Amino acid sequence: MYQTIVVGTDGSDRASRAVAWAADFAVACDATLHVIHAIQGTREQVVRAGRAVVEQVSAELEGHGVRLRTHLIQGHAADAILDFAYDAGAGLIIVGNRGMAGKGRFLGSVPNAIAHDARCAVMIVPTDET
Repeated sequence: MYQTIVVGTDGSDRASRAVAWAADFAVACDATLHVIHAIQGTREQVVRAGRAVVEQVSAELEGHGVRLRTHLIQGHAADAILDFAYDAGAGLIIVGNRGMAGKGRFLGSVPNAIAHDARCAVMIVPTDET
């Protein structure tokens, strides 16, 4: 079905739920999961915090049975995810429904940009606590 799946994280609880969902789906598809964390800036503190996010993802998914690759990428989150997915030939990008609110139920800026601009399939998963 899918060989390469991409998901982004900002290190939040909601993003962690999307990553966990993506990991389960990647295992079911026997796909490689690429987790992207985008940073803006090159200050040591920003880079260190970004590394901590991807290390946390690796720790949380250890023993999960997923082929995992983590990436710390410079740039805006949506652009980083879209560019990586395109360059990697990803078949699927998974994003959380974070930011869905109000009468119109509009997606937040990152999921919205990905849903509109992706060149592959996009799956929006629930990230609210149940």
